[in-house]
Amino acid sequence: MKRNEKWNRQRRTARRDFWRSFPMGLFDLSDWPIKLPFVILYFIGAIWVWGKRDAAVALLNNAPLTSPVMAAILQNIFTAYMVSGAVALVALFLYPMGRKMAEEELKRVGLTNHEGEAPRLLHRRKDREHPRITVWTFDNRGISIQEWRDKQSRIETALDITIADIKHEKGKRRILLYAVPAKSDLPNFIPWKDSYLSPDEFVLTLGEGITGPVTVDLANIPHVLLGGSTGSGKSVLLKLLLMQSLRKGAEVYISDFKGGVDFPKVWHERCRMCFDEATLLELLTGLVEELERRKMLFAGQGYPNLAAYNKGSGEHLNRLIFACDEVAEVLDKTGMDKAQKERIGQIESKLATIARLGRAFGIHLILATQRPDAQLIPGQIRNNLDCRICGRAERVLSELVLDSTAAAEQIPKDAQGRFLLYDRTVFQAYWLDEGKI
Repeated sequence: MKRNEKWNRQRRTARRDFWRSFPMGLFDLSDWPIKLPFVILYFIGAIWVWGKRDAAVALLNNAPLTSPVMAAILQNIFTAYMVSGAVALVALFLYPMGRKMAEEELKRVGLTNHEGEAPRLLHRRKDREHPRITVWTFDNRGISIQEWRDKQSRIETALDITIADIKHEKGKRRILLYAVPAKSDLPNFIPWKDSYLSPDEFVLTLGEGITGPVTVDLANIPHVLLGGSTGSGKSVLLKLLLMQSLRKGAEVYISDFKGGVDFPKVWHERCRMCFDEATLLELLTGLVEELERRKMLFAGQGYPNLAAYNKGSGEHLNRLIFACDEVAEVLDKTGMDKAQKERIGQIESKLATIARLGRAFGIHLILATQRPDAQLIPGQIRNNLDCRICGRAERVLSELVLDSTAAAEQIPKDAQGRFLLYDRTVFQAYWLDEGKI
């Protein structure tokens, strides 16, 4: 009985999935430019056969055929053509053109199982939520999803696509590639527009991905680690996030040990800047004290977090953003005396407290680095920076920021403003004109 119930449930699920995907899941429309000529030929042939109906009947009358099947076809030649042609077209649309070619290309780039078999393309369809995206469904033939991800750049080259995401289907026997043609890749420059500002409470917009705007919600993912080599656009993205924070009413604190030269006058007017260790320690101490004050305030009135407090108390507390343009420079103890090292240790302790507890109380860190030394950012801080973003970077820096070498492999060496999010989303950051802040 249980086996029958399980079987019936699987049948219902399969039937539901079929009708949800119909007709896009049934027909492979991604090859429409290739298949369109066959459709045109079919209708041209229909016109020609229509004109030959009388000739076919005359031939049958003048020279009767012994085969009853052939006689029936000639007598109903137009109907026979339309039915047989329609069946052929359905078969054509059910079969993805280039299936064998895709398999050969994947084998050429080394995506094979232990028997040397490459994944088999089952079908392609347009994604229902994002029409720009084509979903490639493969029988993975025992190849792990991690191997697909490790070879992503090679797969993109082999299939001439840009991959937005790689997922398992419901089980693990099929792999879904969400991709667009390589020629429709992201633009290299997208200027910021005020219309891009998210209306949601504290959602910050990062840039444009293949499927649309890419955002981060600091209410859910409170802290950001932003990495990238010199010239990657890291500082521009940092300022983009800080500008939106100001627009949403946050108080912004910026640490810049280069004297603030990278921040024009408008930043000094609207944010609190600090340029040395003593001022930084004082600032962070004040933020931790505010964190403790909010903790007691929320606990005393029974509110779990800042959003609930602002909604239920009738009062409003601003979110507090602390940003550091080069956190590795701040935390580097090289060449310091004992007193300086102790002060840096205190700074690390304050940052770790905010990283660990800041989410509920609306205090956030946005830390940027281009130094690929993991020892400079303690694990107790780095492990609480859940939103990881990396631009153009060498393998070591990519490993530091993303815990993988994905940025080194997927971001072009000459790219500016192109970044990889912690969930493997590639996006082009919006370019901010600081004169319009």
